[in-house]
Amino acid sequence: MLPRLRSGHLRSLLKALGEDASETRCPEDRAIAPPVYPVVLCGGPGERLWPLSQPWRPKPFLPLLGPVSGFQAAVALAQLLAVGGEVLVVGSADHRDLIHEQISSAGASAQVLLEPTGRETAAAMAAAALWVINRAPDGVMVALPADHHMPLTLAVQAAVNSAIKGADADMLLVMGIRPDSPSSAYGYISPESRGPGVQRVVDFQEKPSAERATELIASGGLWNSGIFIGHARTFLSELRLWAPDILSAVEQATTNGFSDGGDFLLGPQFAETPKLAFDRAVMEHTDRAAVLAVDFPWSDLGSWTSVLAASVRDEDGNSLSSGARVVGTSHSLVRSPEGVQVSVVGVSRLAVIVEPGAVLVRGLGEEQAMREVYLGSIRPDRFVSLAGAAEDLGLWLRTAALPLWATVGMDAGAFREALTWRGDLADPYRRTLVQARQAFVFASAATEGIEGPWAEAALHALRSAVRLPNGLFASRCDLSGVIIDPTARLYDNAFVLLAFSALHRLSPMEGASAAATELRRALELFRHPVGGFREVGERAFQANAIMHLLEATLAWEPISDDPDWGRLSDELVELALTRFIDPATGALSEFYDESWSRLSDEANVIEPGHQFEWAWLLTRWSGMRGYPCGEVVARRLFDVGRGAFDPRRGVVVNTLGPDLSVRDAGARLWPQTEHIKAALVLGEQEAALQAANGLVAYLDTPARGVWRERMRPDGGFVEEPSPASSLYHLYLAIRELAQHAANP
Repeated sequence: MLPRLRSGHLRSLLKALGEDASETRCPEDRAIAPPVYPVVLCGGPGERLWPLSQPWRPKPFLPLLGPVSGFQAAVALAQLLAVGGEVLVVGSADHRDLIHEQISSAGASAQVLLEPTGRETAAAMAAAALWVINRAPDGVMVALPADHHMPLTLAVQAAVNSAIKGADADMLLVMGIRPDSPSSAYGYISPESRGPGVQRVVDFQEKPSAERATELIASGGLWNSGIFIGHARTFLSELRLWAPDILSAVEQATTNGFSDGGDFLLGPQFAETPKLAFDRAVMEHTDRAAVLAVDFPWSDLGSWTSVLAASVRDEDGNSLSSGARVVGTSHSLVRSPEGVQVSVVGVSRLAVIVEPGAVLVRGLGEEQAMREVYLGSIRPDRFVSLAGAAEDLGLWLRTAALPLWATVGMDAGAFREALTWRGDLADPYRRTLVQARQAFVFASAATEGIEGPWAEAALHALRSAVRLPNGLFASRCDLSGVIIDPTARLYDNAFVLLAFSALHRLSPMEGASAAATELRRALELFRHPVGGFREVGERAFQANAIMHLLEATLAWEPISDDPDWGRLSDELVELALTRFIDPATGALSEFYDESWSRLSDEANVIEPGHQFEWAWLLTRWSGMRGYPCGEVVARRLFDVGRGAFDPRRGVVVNTLGPDLSVRDAGARLWPQTEHIKAALVLGEQEAALQAANGLVAYLDTPARGVWRERMRPDGGFVEEPSPASSLYHLYLAIRELAQHAANP
């Protein structure tokens, strides 16, 4: 069993929650059988509490009524209840760091079960019950919602302990709160009688009308607290009877899950679980439902109205943060960050919530409208059609990006490394990667008839790259062209091959074909004896460098009579299909050992952007060969990448873990362009339009023609120079959109 909450931490937490710490005793190893496993459920996005509640900081982790969050309060109560067992926390892998941060700040400990995606409380309860039954066949579970308000008092602890002791081994008990007024915001439980102690449940009703709520209270109805108590084996037997699809998927996810740093990450099958609350899935059907009526303050904090009702208020009924000032105002809620003063004058029943980047002003009462506000906070789409996206982004490319980078973005025949959002220089050195990518973009633009001096810019760029005696290109020069990093990298040289293909399309007589053939032969220096090519450095065996080499060979195939280009393409595709892509999940890892077996270390994350790039390349290869297998695999890669799409921001996040949960919720520019390319080549037009609408936010800069590179999880952007290397990604996505618009 994990160590219990220490007395000093518990007293501090109780004091913060308003409980008299002097009367509290930490439970020791009392002889209670069976063992108790409290389960803290971290669900509940809190849409009606926008803008304070956000996807990266949802309702359970917010200190809505004091210095601690609902999650911390639930963990503190769970520590007191976990006699003979341990505290379990079931939450999203997206919130892993937040979960541990708040557990640690409470001085507590818990076993954390991480969901790859949220699937409601039935699936979470199933995962917890399977965990408990494998450790204590007679274990009792107590489900505690982390997004409700229930003061941590001795009375509450005593009530829950009483429910635990009174729970029949074959029953599933829910704690029912005696209502203090009719409310249509809560679910109701009708007990068999109004007698004391545990009663059988006659009926559940979810959020009835105000009139019906009055009738239910008059007949003894109770509010559904969402606190469920029962033996783990009973939870499982009833899930198997009433929700077999949920239990089966969670059993598979448990079997295919793995431990990581003490946490248990549920397998990808968890995402296949039907999305149902435990009430709906089991309690409304089972004949084993029982209820215990209790009298303590409780609220689900489902709206700003209920937050105000549960808050400490002044004589005018207001609840105010430290920076709030009100005059002639009553029954209002004002919340603002530290250091921000908000003044409210002459109003009643108003909520004013101020957050960085968002302000909510609303009358208290109509709660359903808040969901519309929450959904409306998602950035509105700029494009309504792919043709519109192609036209708008094409105009930006032709009139802003290409001219800016061919003038301000060039010096002495070489491209600058970066420009700021205002178009100022940020240029410490010259990389071969940038020169090659820009040469490809500008030569391609010239070939496609986009008016401008693009051909000259492309030729100058490649001439500025320095070739070594072994036929490969050095990595980096200073601004005068002197080599400062002579390392030849497979990744960089693959892009030189790609640039040569664009120059050959532009002018077949200029010798680009011979130069490319010579470089391809020089790349044999990277050849790995068991197949494929190795990169320099610690991560020698990687999919990324191979991917861009494949991009170059596929570009050369239709413009060259040399069959070696096709043979090399097939070799690289075979390596991807047999080694890089997990047949179980369709996910592609980044790093491998010398036998091309996937590494299992923490750095080997899944990058959705690369899922899309490989999908684009494999679909093209499949079409060139007439082999459907490439497109089949491409669609699986695409589906994994789409799983990283955040609809609120309209973007694909940076990385996923091996279980396909979000690891880095930031969103760089380039995965958005690859999302467009893969969606278009696979005919996923709706996804392509979503991706185009996500991309356009990155182009909103003071100087047209540069871009924002990194989006934070909160939707804001990191202010940093725009790297020249990203124009390659933007150009290809815009070209694919233009081709689709021309041939829809």
